[in-house]
Amino acid sequence: MDIELARTFIEIVSTGSFIRASERLNVAQTTVSARIRSLEQQLGRALFIRHKGGATLTPAGEQFLRHAPMFVQLWQRTLHQVAVPPGRRAVLTVGSEVSLWQPLLLDWVRWMRKSLPDIALRVHVDVPQDLINQVASGMVDVAIMYAPQHRPGLKIDLLTEEKLVLVTTDPEARFLGGSEYVYTDWGPDFVLHHDTSLPDVAPDLSFDLGPLALSYLLTAGGSGYARMSAVQPHLEEGRLHLVPEMPQFSYPVYAVHSANSDETVVGPALAGLHSISKDSRE
Repeated sequence: MDIELARTFIEIVSTGSFIRASERLNVAQTTVSARIRSLEQQLGRALFIRHKGGATLTPAGEQFLRHAPMFVQLWQRTLHQVAVPPGRRAVLTVGSEVSLWQPLLLDWVRWMRKSLPDIALRVHVDVPQDLINQVASGMVDVAIMYAPQHRPGLKIDLLTEEKLVLVTTDPEARFLGGSEYVYTDWGPDFVLHHDTSLPDVAPDLSFDLGPLALSYLLTAGGSGYARMSAVQPHLEEGRLHLVPEMPQFSYPVYAVHSANSDETVVGPALAGLHSISKDSRE
């Protein structure tokens, strides 16, 4: 079976639509339709029922869904194993969202290089939507993410609970508002809780990337919400200050990996990641 057929099938299930699947795969909708026709011909069964709202699985589609992620991930692992460098027993591709590479991903990679020297590493950083697609397709073995989308064949483990705290470069600051407040879009949950807790705040400067917003604060001054682990060194140095009596928001961090992962490789790596996450909380 052409592995692209299984990948296309998984994308349609994930998005619920042939159109949205074609957008994710960056191919024409006719190509997506042709791949599914070919897959259905090979299996001898219809896999989807198409309707105005998108596409739903047939009973045969539900059965194929149990196996499709395994096909894709097995193929990707095979490619990894063929490319294993001399002296290593396996290759592990790990990744994170852009805002999580420092310090969690970096600490994890250092730990693995020391504790799992027989495993070659590939490290990848990307935006959430692309990253979860890469884990689902088997291109990334384990990813560290904030709000991962549930996909067929994936496991999601809670690592730690980050805190989003309001910090400022002005030690006398006691309120939000005005041009000094820099808003960062930390995702749907943050937007909901922020708007509920601070309904009167109307920022005129916003960022959709936490590290960029923090860099701006440190260079231009102002206040904004950031991850406690990211601002802790700056708090200790006196470059930033916590704004007292302002709400803090939970921001959980997860590890995402395939349910069909090779436990002899992924298991020890995940154990190290959990240990590092625990140490960072203590």
